[in-house]
Amino acid sequence: MKLSLDNAIAPIFVLIWSTGFVIARLAMPYVEPATFLFWRFAGVLVAMAALSLVWRITWPSWSQIKHIAVAGILLQFGYLLGVWFAVRLGMTAGLVAIIVGLQPIVTAWFAAWISEKVTPRQWVGLGFGFVGVALVVAEKISFAHIPVASYILAFIALLSITFGTLYQKKFCPVFDLRAGSSIQFGVSAVLCFLCMYLFESGEMVWNPSVIGALLWAIFPLSIGSISLLFMMIRKGAATKVTSLLYLTPPTTAVMAWLLFDEPFTLLMAVGLCLTMTGVVLVNARQANSVATIAE
Repeated sequence: MKLSLDNAIAPIFVLIWSTGFVIARLAMPYVEPATFLFWRFAGVLVAMAALSLVWRITWPSWSQIKHIAVAGILLQFGYLLGVWFAVRLGMTAGLVAIIVGLQPIVTAWFAAWISEKVTPRQWVGLGFGFVGVALVVAEKISFAHIPVASYILAFIALLSITFGTLYQKKFCPVFDLRAGSSIQFGVSAVLCFLCMYLFESGEMVWNPSVIGALLWAIFPLSIGSISLLFMMIRKGAATKVTSLLYLTPPTTAVMAWLLFDEPFTLLMAVGLCLTMTGVVLVNARQANSVATIAE
């Protein structure tokens, strides 16, 4: 099996992953970031641990558990808490998207750490993708009255998801998804609980919007999209996998247009086309198969 955009996994992953910003918009007025993420991570832990017990899976060794936990702290706790708190403190979603949108480029820059080679064509594609993302969110970017803490948190989120992806690819690319998710979301739930206890009230308004957002965040978003992400990390080059995240802001913009009647402008459409072109350039197979990662 080969990783490319022809696989069904890639578009399904992008569609589900892009709903994260919609979930944040629905839930954030009624709950603080660490509180929501604690319940989200705890829900995933319960679901995946139950599946692990029912299927009587073989758990990883202690040495592998440590690597899986470190990757989880970066991919789940560091990334999501950074994004949520950056927005909570005043940064616009568009500016967060630009900062986090640097991830494919940063990943490619450090690809040598995991013995991956990025071709000139892929660098061009990464550039196209980033410019496309910038055009999609350009009209929603505001630098007014944004505290320094928001920038720090956004860059923490960027570094967390980047090095979390690289770390998992290097040290623990293969593990049972049920056991691995239990470990990653379990340790992230503990850390979110500590943040909730130390910095938040822990209160949440239990209304249909929050409950629906939480259920979606637990099952399709966390269990579904994260499992697909892990599968792609296992089978494909990190640069190729992370380039798919370029498609998140354009897909979210289309969702906001359909669900919240937000405008979808010509500039956004141009950005979407550039982003798609960039992702295709990064993931296109070469004739000599140098850039293709086989299972």
